[in-house]
This record gives sequence, C-alpha cells and structure tokens, in this order.
Amino acid sequence: MKASTSAQARVARSRSAANKYLTFVLGSEHYGLPILKVQEIIGILDITPVPRMPAHVRGVVNLRGKVIPVIDLRLRFGIEAQADTKRTCIVVVQIRPAAGADPVTLGMVVDVVSEVQDIPADQIEPAPAFGTTVDTAYILGVGKIAKRVVILLDIDRVLTSSEVVAAADAAPTASKP
Repeated sequence: MKASTSAQARVARSRSAANKYLTFVLGSEHYGLPILKVQEIIGILDITPVPRMPAHVRGVVNLRGKVIPVIDLRLRFGIEAQADTKRTCIVVVQIRPAAGADPVTLGMVVDVVSEVQDIPADQIEPAPAFGTTVDTAYILGVGKIAKRVVILLDIDRVLTSSEVVAAADAAPTASKP
C-alpha cells in the first residue's frame, strides 16, 4: 500500500509541476525553464576557467564535492557579456543531450532568477517562425504572462550534443591534479 501511495504522490507532484516554469532574466528578456529540469539555484561562485573551451563555457565549479561545467547563457544566446552582480545566479539543471544518453548536470549563469510561474498551456504559443535559417528548436514556446512574454526553453536543446560533451569533458579535466 505504501508503494502505491508513493507512486500516487510522485504522479501528483509531476502533474502539479507540469505548467510550472522557473523564470529568469538575461539582459532585458525573460526566459523560463520547466521546473522539473531544475536541480537547484545557487549564488554565483568562483568559476575556474578551462582552456580551449568555447566562449560560452565559463568553466567549472565545485558543488559539494562534484565538479560541474558552467555555461554563460548570455554568451550562448549572443547577448553581450556583463560583469556578475549580487543577483547573478547559477541555475543547476539536469539535461539529456540525446535520446538514450546519460543525464548531464550543468550550471547556467543567469542575470537574475525571478520566480516560479504557473503558465497554463492555453497561455503558451508555439515558437515563432523566423525562416529556415534561424534554429528555434531550443524554444518550447512563448508564454504570455500579463503584458509580458517569457521565452520557454527546451534546456535539452539549448546546447548541441557536441557542446554538451565538450562542457562535460571540462569537468574531469579541471578536477585532475
């Protein structure tokens, strides 16, 4: 009976989180991630750079004994770099770079974490079409909250598989003596 109750509780939590998104700001734009992809939010830490990484890979951090790669979403999205502030955060997420691949834990630097928002499905529109030359596969949709729009990200697609591998490879390299 306990196993059944536990399974029911997991299903109920999953359903209640289905329309919940962690919202954050990059520059003047608002973004959101499905809350179920977020492991935790931490203040900015000292990030150890790793040589020969793409510009958007800031380096690695030691998070409670585990070394994880950290990317700067500003740079990944082509937004001008900005100095970290008191409000700068690292959002730690679990991503799956490809079907059947093991999950990868990685941190994403964002300007400001806003809040967890409930965005009903009827308030989400598909990603806008920008033509064949612009890849919008990493956009789940655009959420409408009051008079503001929130770009909802498919975090598994923000980085390409090869970028995830490169970032994940940075972590073991940095932890070697």
